[in-house]
Amino acid sequence: MNQIELHKHDLPSGLDFGPVVAVDTETMGLNPHRDRLCVVQLSSGNGTAHLVQIIPESLGGQGRNCPNLKALLANPDITKLFHYARFDLATLYNALDVVTAPVICTKIASKLVRTYTDRHGLKELCRDLAGVEISKQQQTSDWGALTLTQEQLNYAASDVLYLHRIWDKLCTLLEREGRMEIAQAAYAFLPTRAKLDLLGYGDPDLFSH
Repeated sequence: MNQIELHKHDLPSGLDFGPVVAVDTETMGLNPHRDRLCVVQLSSGNGTAHLVQIIPESLGGQGRNCPNLKALLANPDITKLFHYARFDLATLYNALDVVTAPVICTKIASKLVRTYTDRHGLKELCRDLAGVEISKQQQTSDWGALTLTQEQLNYAASDVLYLHRIWDKLCTLLEREGRMEIAQAAYAFLPTRAKLDLLGYGDPDLFSH
């Protein structure tokens, strides 16, 4: 039975997520410059999701004052596991002024080895690699509300609860297809890619002709 722990403002002290922690974010929209960070989800893969609600000072919260969360994200000895890390890294850097590293991205891994499909969303990976059906219905709900609904909490938790299981399968495929080295190089570049996006080099891409 999965468990959800909701924390206001910051992670409590003393939590141990192990060497690899799954991370995701919920925001007010898809523009990191405009749309504020509302929730950061984390899981060690043990069936428990920890949700940190980031509340701005203007609404009675602590804003970016979340030292325990930031320390975890920046810890060089803990790998952060994302799905579509490029967006989350830009969001975390812009909102919390923290460079999240080192990272793994299951979307990149899927695109490198699941070349027989063009469906690399988390919903598809959960179904195909973890045998779990998740709902994306709450994706476009109001994450800036001071009180989140149970449906929102369940949705946010589902974004991190199965990432370890998915990564285990993708890791095997990367090794099998001889693409682990290129995947790791892509992961190492992701924090810089996120900074380029924030500088406006998402479109047009800096690497385009």
